[in-house]
Amino acid sequence: MSDDIADMTLDEIRVLLAPVLARHAAFDGWRKEAVAMAAAEKGVDADIAALAFADGPVDMIDAWFASIDARMLDALPADMLDALSIRRRIIALVEARLDLLAPDREALRRAIAILALPTNAARATRLGWRAADVMWRAAGDTATDLAHYTKRMTLAGVYAATLLVFVDDESEAHADSRAFLARRIEGVMRFEKLKAQVKGVGGGERLSLARFIGRLRYPAV
Repeated sequence: MSDDIADMTLDEIRVLLAPVLARHAAFDGWRKEAVAMAAAEKGVDADIAALAFADGPVDMIDAWFASIDARMLDALPADMLDALSIRRRIIALVEARLDLLAPDREALRRAIAILALPTNAARATRLGWRAADVMWRAAGDTATDLAHYTKRMTLAGVYAATLLVFVDDESEAHADSRAFLARRIEGVMRFEKLKAQVKGVGGGERLSLARFIGRLRYPAV
């Protein structure tokens, strides 16, 4: 292990190993074996790597998803996004995530199965919210009112539904997932127009929020 790596904190070790964890989790599952393989690849002491991911599979998945957040922002710098409409920014950000996840779809499938366990529901919700928040902030959103929360809830729902399509998508360049995403975003845009129409009417905000919740429970494919 090099001196530079030996001087790293556990958080820095997590950041170093996270991008390659999924490659090994695809074969070994989100288990200590994947951590050991990633550590060997990066020249990290196995015992130190195990400490960095002592909280288990969800901790490993969390770190991987955080690495996807960072790589997505690198792939789409602000000056590139500024040239796009808000709708196109969001689509570009989600599609960038799909491109980054594509080499590790089996690891993603395993991660989704773990996060779907009832014991992991709260953590899964936080991870979905974090991804949506990172995307909205990258898109330039500065809302601080109710819209701040509804935008993130909506995008988290769209992203989660898109991932479920994506893990089984065998179409060329994942065209089916991209088309699904475009349809969902279009549905959200129609909803936002409806919300603008009813806003200000007595009970209007409650009405629009109820419609939103209904859309999450029964999405139009």
